[in-house]
Amino acid sequence: MLPSSCDTFVALPPSTAGPRIVFGKNSDRPCDEVQEVVYFAARDHGAGDKVECTYIEIEQVPHTYAVVLSRPAWLWGAEMGANEHQVCVGNEAVWGRESVDDPEALLGMDLVRLALERADSAQKAVDVVAELLDKYGQGGNCIEDMSGFTYHNSFLIADRKEAWVLETAGKYWAAERIKEGHRNISNQYSITTKIDKEHPETRRYAKSRGWWDGKSEFSFAEVYSYRTTGRIEASNDRYCEGRRLLEKSNGHITAETMMEILRDKESGINREGIFMTTGSMVSVVPRDPSLPGVHYFTGTPDPERSVFKPFIFVEDIKQLKETCSPSFGPDDPVKKKPRFQSKPNRRHPLFFKHEVVAAIIETNKDRGMKIVQNMRQLEKEKICEMEKYLTSGIEDSTLAVHLFSNTTEEELKIYGKA
Repeated sequence: MLPSSCDTFVALPPSTAGPRIVFGKNSDRPCDEVQEVVYFAARDHGAGDKVECTYIEIEQVPHTYAVVLSRPAWLWGAEMGANEHQVCVGNEAVWGRESVDDPEALLGMDLVRLALERADSAQKAVDVVAELLDKYGQGGNCIEDMSGFTYHNSFLIADRKEAWVLETAGKYWAAERIKEGHRNISNQYSITTKIDKEHPETRRYAKSRGWWDGKSEFSFAEVYSYRTTGRIEASNDRYCEGRRLLEKSNGHITAETMMEILRDKESGINREGIFMTTGSMVSVVPRDPSLPGVHYFTGTPDPERSVFKPFIFVEDIKQLKETCSPSFGPDDPVKKKPRFQSKPNRRHPLFFKHEVVAAIIETNKDRGMKIVQNMRQLEKEKICEMEKYLTSGIEDSTLAVHLFSNTTEEELKIYGKA
């Protein structure tokens, strides 16, 4: 299986325009798959409680943090998201020499959500994923109606002060710490010789398989990839294009910068076709712990035709109904056997309206241009409004309780006028 999707980015000072971290991700999935944006409040759990992930049940922890997630509507985990401690996580599919054999284990998307629910820092998130891999493994079908589509995972994890790249092959892994500048990941191993943490058996296992001689300098990417010669950075056009776009704005990367990168179609970062960008996220997290982080989500395909809507963690947030897909409970085909039956209609209200407007944009140039202009104006107004919170804080948290939902309603009004 060749890499075919997804890009995640992070920029830290001095690459950013100010003392803040900017995180971004495109989730590239099947074009008919619905991606929803959902919120789950912090919760305490009892001794012996279990949590049912997409395919397997695992032990629950005593407390889970509040999270906002962008996820394919059919599964438990998430492609990307953030938590109340301003930890942001996105994952990528990677393929290498180690096979993916377990038909039912933790999906990489399950690991994204579990890390966000259980870690209050980026480094702790690395540890959470590592522990879960060792205990439960990774695997399972990653597309709802296509059996046998499995992969390993890489993760980009950020918080207020630093970021980590975590790349895995089965239960083996390596992690790289990023303290400044910018970094991106795509569908390939990218950690070479700068390894700040790793599974204790990562090198020994590679040597036992004949992938590494035990004498030459150890490069995780070269040893665990299909291709073990040459610089891994040059092996994927999209990865290199993403790095180039970050470098182009180095020193003044903002939320708008990251959104434009995610919208870039010429580079392939904003994908079209059967496998396309179905959801996007941009987060801005100030270094100052007294200031809120702002997390923008589209909840709709193709960021070029979508609005990045802001979300801030405050008390009393309710579920984000307009971007929440119908729940089918025990009748959901994912929970039944045999799996891969016909898919139920998982479209949420925003997705449904967006589909209609996307068709107008595609077929009526003048009308479509006006719609997009109105969408961009709404987005621009919200970014300007959020800048006040990012620099001065929020005096009245009730103003942010319905922030995402209200912005979604404003987006729907634009669609209603189309």
